[in-house]
Amino acid sequence: MNMAQMKAALPRELLASVVVFLVALPLCMGIAIASGMPPAKGLITGIIGGVVVGFLAGSPLQVSGPAAGLAVLVFELVRQHGMAMLGPILLLAGFLQLLAGRFKLGCWFRVTAPAVVYGMLAGIGVLIVLSQVHVMFDSVPKPSGLDNLLGFPATVAQAMPVMGGSLGWQAGLLGLLTIAIMWCWEHYRPQSLRFVPGALLGVGAATGISLALALSVKRVEVPDNLAEAIDWLRPADLLNLADPTLLIAAFAVAFIASAETLLSAAAVDRMHSGVRSDFDRELSAQGVGNMLCGLLGALPMTGVIVRSSANVQAGARTRMSAILHGVWLLGFVVILSSVLQSIPVASLAGVLVYTGFKLVDLKALRGLGRYGRIPMLTYGVTALAIIFTDLLTGVLLGFALTLLRLALKAARLKISVIETGPNRWNCA
Repeated sequence: MNMAQMKAALPRELLASVVVFLVALPLCMGIAIASGMPPAKGLITGIIGGVVVGFLAGSPLQVSGPAAGLAVLVFELVRQHGMAMLGPILLLAGFLQLLAGRFKLGCWFRVTAPAVVYGMLAGIGVLIVLSQVHVMFDSVPKPSGLDNLLGFPATVAQAMPVMGGSLGWQAGLLGLLTIAIMWCWEHYRPQSLRFVPGALLGVGAATGISLALALSVKRVEVPDNLAEAIDWLRPADLLNLADPTLLIAAFAVAFIASAETLLSAAAVDRMHSGVRSDFDRELSAQGVGNMLCGLLGALPMTGVIVRSSANVQAGARTRMSAILHGVWLLGFVVILSSVLQSIPVASLAGVLVYTGFKLVDLKALRGLGRYGRIPMLTYGVTALAIIFTDLLTGVLLGFALTLLRLALKAARLKISVIETGPNRWNCA
């Protein structure tokens, strides 16, 4: 693209970058809270995903940042090993992604069975819902999905003033209001305002009401100086990577982040007719981004479909919009951090609850039914195993069922060789 073309395209890229920024702002903070991390950590990841990965990306219209698909895994890692250990895990995971890109292994992630991916996202979606409904009532989520499910009645009871509880019911109403606005906007928004994100409207309305009524609810804690949220990686912490559980965690983060990124990139390619994605370059860019997130103590990142689709629909044509959205995030946090401190945590939890429901894609399950019962079984087993055990176990079980299906097909494969003439054969 020459200078004249860049000048002509700049207004369009500016508009798209503002749209993506408005979508990303509540999601970055909400996903951080769902991951058991301070909201500022998610904002740092969003900034790196825009400014750094946007510049290096192999998928020109994909937007990178903290992903709901990794929130459950990060929450478990932080709970088991502490926030400080997330840095070494991300540094190694990013390095593995960088190596995979350099050795041109990106194409292999595309052969991941759709049933496993959809099942993984469904299981993650259910876990996000089960944990964030507690946060919606200004309570603390439990360590597992089953505990969150069983503990929900007690959380609601503690939030009800008529039962001698706290003022958590106020937070719950703000969360429900956010969900209701997002649902109504998705189904009834005017065509002329289709670029305005429902999450922003929901969070904005909940914040305005909470301030107008002076409600006593938990609000987002963001430092006035973003540098205070940076926890530099300590070299001594790298020695802990000798622990096999941390090595496995790093491989799990690298694999899941890479699979989600490249599947998202493939989906984005189907949304536009421009330059196609270079999967190996995209994988390398994600590796650099996650290594930086590890060094700064932030959340892991992936290519994310919600922000990417908003980018395409807003008319973006180059990676400039993704880069600029990171610049807007940085500018907003530096200049207007006091605005972020007014946002109710329950409203961001409402955004995540709505997102979690969207991850449970029943249309995908019905679509898998066209290919037989085993893909549907793989979807169900993967999702349920993630809900009742952990993310890695669920994914491994999904892959085991996929390999079983391939083995059964191979065992039934028959080849017939038919001679059709001198030195000529047909195989059927």
